[in-house]
Amino acid sequence: MPKWIYPVMIAVGSSCYGILSTNIKLAMNAGFTASEAVTAQYMTGFFLALLLFAAINRRLPNLKGASALIPAGIFTAATGIVYGKSLVYLPASLAVVLLFQFTWIGMLIDCIARKRLPNRAEILSLILLFAGTILAAGLIGTDLTGIPWQGWAWGMAAALTFSLFIFSNRKTVEGMDTLTRLLITSFVAVIVISVFQSPEILWNGSLPDGLWMYGLLLGVFGIIAPVALFGIAVPHVGSGLSSILSSAELPVAVTVSVLLLHEPFSGVQLAGIIVILFGMVLPTLLEHRRHAGTTVTESS
Repeated sequence: MPKWIYPVMIAVGSSCYGILSTNIKLAMNAGFTASEAVTAQYMTGFFLALLLFAAINRRLPNLKGASALIPAGIFTAATGIVYGKSLVYLPASLAVVLLFQFTWIGMLIDCIARKRLPNRAEILSLILLFAGTILAAGLIGTDLTGIPWQGWAWGMAAALTFSLFIFSNRKTVEGMDTLTRLLITSFVAVIVISVFQSPEILWNGSLPDGLWMYGLLLGVFGIIAPVALFGIAVPHVGSGLSSILSSAELPVAVTVSVLLLHEPFSGVQLAGIIVILFGMVLPTLLEHRRHAGTTVTESS
């Protein structure tokens, strides 16, 4: 595949995460708990992954190297758990802002793991992303004193676990195809979810009572699409740049919350989204410019 497709995969995968907060809020408005919605998300995601694997691969999965995917499964499940808890205390837009802190946390983890300092493009991009986040979330002039400390704590915990999920996808598993990777990751995740969340949805009547609709949307956009896309693209892009490219999540989350939850939207928020998009593509643009300059120098 051409190299440009991998950053696009990261942006699309993170955009899928942008609809989760709104859909969980809608499930809560319909009378379900955040825990039930998150459990439905991961159970449906695993079921869909199993169907895809059975329909396309039609053979037993190759489990060689599967242990390398356990952290990815654990951290994606942990993100669902703590993010769902943050939505109990926070409006959808603020929950996304706290989750969005994975951009600099992910960069910090990557720098520590690779024993390096962030380059100039990365630092400038993070500054733009932070400024755009404040604007896009409509936090200017908003009174946040009434937000419970539990909301802040769970939101930042979600940012950390999501950063670790991206980092755990940084390596390919030799000989393992995307569908097998998706199946194993979602299996580990659903085991964790079943222990810590609400497995009783399988027998208490919640699923046929309407929870299945939210579970289907959450499973597709919260498990199938992002786990597959991140599994393919992160090893090619790197966890540091992937954290920056994943900032596509916030504009999508703000847009969806405005359309479906009727949260307010202003010109300042639009400006913030534009700043975020610019900050997201800046490292790629500068890298392309550097390579172009190097090519011109070598040819002359």
